[in-house]
Amino acid sequence: METPDTAAQIPDYQSLMLPVLHAAKQAEVRIGDVIVNLGSDLGLSEAARNALLASGRQTIFANRVHWAKTYLAKAGLVETTRRGHFRATPRGVEVLIAAPERIDNRFLARFEEFRAFTDRGTSSATEEADRIDVASDTAEATPDEIMRAAHRRIEAALGEDLLDRVRAAPPDFFERLIVNLLLAMGYGGSVGEAGRALGRSGDDGVDGVIDQDELGLDRVYIQAKRYAAGNSVSSGAIRDFFGSLDRHKAAKGLFVTTSTFTASARDTAEYLSKRIVLIDGGQLTRLMIRHNVGCRIEESLHVRKIDEDFFE
Repeated sequence: METPDTAAQIPDYQSLMLPVLHAAKQAEVRIGDVIVNLGSDLGLSEAARNALLASGRQTIFANRVHWAKTYLAKAGLVETTRRGHFRATPRGVEVLIAAPERIDNRFLARFEEFRAFTDRGTSSATEEADRIDVASDTAEATPDEIMRAAHRRIEAALGEDLLDRVRAAPPDFFERLIVNLLLAMGYGGSVGEAGRALGRSGDDGVDGVIDQDELGLDRVYIQAKRYAAGNSVSSGAIRDFFGSLDRHKAAKGLFVTTSTFTASARDTAEYLSKRIVLIDGGQLTRLMIRHNVGCRIEESLHVRKIDEDFFE
């Protein structure tokens, strides 16, 4: 059971960023080993190391170490090497050579990738709430605002992790992912039928076909491009896909990429005579999260309000 004394012993996730980066500066490390070693190095009591989150599934200290590593990764200071393992990047090593006294969110904001990551979880209406440290007792935002800001940050981090995993996977995995996502959204028949339809890679410029109904009376033709970040899909690729749809006598298509579309590509898709829906990396991961594809619900929090009718 967590007590005020044990909670006070546990460093916040920003205070753990520099120690986590130091732990990975020389070679690949396992996140579980980092948690154990840091707990010892920081002199945490057994009670502090074992204090659990409210869900009872993870310790508070382990959760904060994971978040420190996640934020370092968003700034390009560490990289995932395989499941449960990571190491410092050349940029991370350079940061350590400069010997900063502390690494926190303000420090990470000097890196463009980190600013892009934090901006994705921010909207103009709640920008101030998003800047608030959810652990702060002096936050001016309401508990509702803090909770929703934290939820956006969690989903933004999850989306980035999903995109990294998809880009690192083999090309055929990306095709299977699109099949599973479309099935989860209610398209197609069985997994086997959808898989066979999408498996015709390179079929005259179309990567796959998904039946919108069991009889195949209405079909969606798919183009899938697994591109690295920064390698945007151009208008030429959209026109090529349009030509492929024309050869198949198809009225609509779905173009999915793990990167982004240029402005001219979006304009081209908008004005062509066939309906072409564009799904970029950000929208892809949002759909994956919404339909629980590649992720799962870890914990459900129920927010209860007074039932006014009960007291009438």
